[in-house]
Amino acid sequence: MQRLYDFLRRHPTGVDSFWALGLLGFGSLMVLFDRDGAVHMAAAAVFVVGLSLVVALRRKAPVQMLLLTGAIGVGQLITGVQPNPSDFAMLVIAYTVASAPAVPRWASRCALAGALLGPALTYWRYAYDDETRPVTANLVFTTLITVPFVLAWVLGDSMRTRRAYWAQLEERAARLEKEREAQSRIAVAAERARIARELHDVVAHNVSVMVVQADGAAYVLDAAPEQTRQALETISGTGRQALAEMRRLLGVLRTGEQAEGGEYVPQPGVEQLEDLMDQVRGAGLPVDFTVEGEPRELPSSVALTAYRIVQEALTNTRKHGGPHVGATVRVSYRDEDLELLVEDDGRGAQQELYEEGGADGLGHGLIGMRERVGMVGGSLTAGPRAGGGFRVSAVLPLKPAR
Repeated sequence: MQRLYDFLRRHPTGVDSFWALGLLGFGSLMVLFDRDGAVHMAAAAVFVVGLSLVVALRRKAPVQMLLLTGAIGVGQLITGVQPNPSDFAMLVIAYTVASAPAVPRWASRCALAGALLGPALTYWRYAYDDETRPVTANLVFTTLITVPFVLAWVLGDSMRTRRAYWAQLEERAARLEKEREAQSRIAVAAERARIARELHDVVAHNVSVMVVQADGAAYVLDAAPEQTRQALETISGTGRQALAEMRRLLGVLRTGEQAEGGEYVPQPGVEQLEDLMDQVRGAGLPVDFTVEGEPRELPSSVALTAYRIVQEALTNTRKHGGPHVGATVRVSYRDEDLELLVEDDGRGAQQELYEEGGADGLGHGLIGMRERVGMVGGSLTAGPRAGGGFRVSAVLPLKPAR
């Protein structure tokens, strides 16, 4: 049954043609019983064929069929051809024109006018032949034959409004779907950018530690085997840590599965700064670490940002500070923000690495720091110290901006 329904929906003109043939058959029977002469019979036959054509083509050319129906109705009134079953096409075309969304509004109004005037004119042309019939009765009969045509138009107009409403809803749903897809793409791009920054921080920090340890091991390879062994152990541990963090970061790109080793490693925060200091000191960089204020739980985004800023600043110190460089790290808890200060007494970075956030493409670490601080609504300053060395200062708000 569903297949038949789908077939009929795919061939609307065929369905209309079927009904038009039935209407043509009934109308032809009425023409055959016409006793008003050959000319009158020929006119009636033309009208029957025309109205059958209206039913067959009502969906393909509704405006043209409406005009043809109006012309046939006027022709019937002029020639005196009696109403017959084919006049049912007038009711059908009134509904069609009122319901079709592509039909101009003027055509729909013309169909309403025809629905109001056509039945009344037909009644007063053919049925008003008894002068003794009360005027009230004539008005009642006129109303009775007018109501079906008006109801057909009203039903069609309601269908038109309903279709327009559903079309608007579908358009809105499609637009919202496109917007959701666009937002999803933006979110994916932002997540990939975040992962790229995380990877830069992880790789840059751990690789710099490994490079420093490898250089030291090569320097004391023959003179101090025990220090060489410790340096190699530090390189091995640092490499494993880098791999673990990289697996955690790349695990978010997987779909439908977890990263190897079960759940992901928690994001580092301020609590892990002590471990970071031990790692940096083990790599040969003396660091003085102090905490001011009362430590408390921080928003995860602020905690991660603070850790990465300190990590990146110390990585830059190892890269650009030169030999015998030392660093100080200060974390200050305030009422409404967290202040970070990382300073070193080395030779500092080249000017192009910190001006404009590394616009030459070399200062990706500083660019990442600025982006991280901007994401939490904070501020960052980085540049050479007056007495030599380099200084990174950041203020991270602990409350969301209003």
